[in-house]
Amino acid sequence: MMASVAFLAMLACSVGLVAGFFGFLHPAFDSFAHFRVHLAVLMALCALPLLATSFRLQAAVALLFAVAAFATTLNALPRLWPVQAANEPKPGDQMVYSLLQMNLRFDNPTPKKVLSLIGRTNPDVITLDEVSAMWTTELGYISSAYPYRILCPYPNGMFGVALLSRRPFAAGTEPRCERRGAMAIATVDFGGIGVDVAAIHLSWPWPREQYWQIGELAQSLSSLGETAIMAGDCNAVPWSAAVRRVASLGKLTIMPSAGPTWLYIKLPDFLRRFAGLPIDQVFSKGAIMIHSVARMEDTGSDHLPVLVEFSLPSQEKKPVEEDVTATVSLTQASRTRG
Repeated sequence: MMASVAFLAMLACSVGLVAGFFGFLHPAFDSFAHFRVHLAVLMALCALPLLATSFRLQAAVALLFAVAAFATTLNALPRLWPVQAANEPKPGDQMVYSLLQMNLRFDNPTPKKVLSLIGRTNPDVITLDEVSAMWTTELGYISSAYPYRILCPYPNGMFGVALLSRRPFAAGTEPRCERRGAMAIATVDFGGIGVDVAAIHLSWPWPREQYWQIGELAQSLSSLGETAIMAGDCNAVPWSAAVRRVASLGKLTIMPSAGPTWLYIKLPDFLRRFAGLPIDQVFSKGAIMIHSVARMEDTGSDHLPVLVEFSLPSQEKKPVEEDVTATVSLTQASRTRG
């Protein structure tokens, strides 16, 4: 009887795992993809004892499939150190900037923890989700440190997004909100280089409105400039069809995940870091060179903050030899005309 129950549980997990690989066909399948790690682990745990029963062949196949499915999520597994982008060491002669991504939680009981983290990390730009009326007041306390900002309210007053910057917005540009408050975009001046910075907050997966919402954001995503960085709570894991669709619409690259960032708030922080879902994503394109992504400490939200370090190419300067040659040529030409 126990073997039969374990076999049925293993079979149920396998159905969910298989469905998750076909999220591109229908968002209902993609909803299973978000739990790929959990389903793979559960299926493996059900299969192991079945290796000593008459179901051993089915168990062996299921175990191999569980391992293969789990392997597709390796980029999002918990790490004890910041994620380093491949082949992109920190430059010795370029400025390194930072972006702090936070889902604030609309009713966070400890807003001072958020402000303290901002003060200690001192990021250049901040992308925020679940910006409620309460947070509009709290963020006002750091307006002198982050004078360049845009707040985009959500229709229900709880799930808006915001973008704060220590660096000025590029001259001649205006920050803008997506009409339903799910996305904020501003062109930030990083030492003379204009970079589109965006904050995004997607709804929950199917049967909620995430799939349709991404379609509504298509124009905003495609409007991002050639060099851009975007971060936010996507309510979707990095290997999902939803996140790949967002990246495709914006011609963005998905940064390897810092690890799980969300779990039901009443469960311990330890479980969030190792058994939660990696749904806070970072995207970039163009001249942005991301060096690391790290999860920060709990600030009273059901999401962990994510700190990103990145750099931009130094503005090209004309070599001194070329300047001297040009000056001599102009002088000679002037004398000839004289």
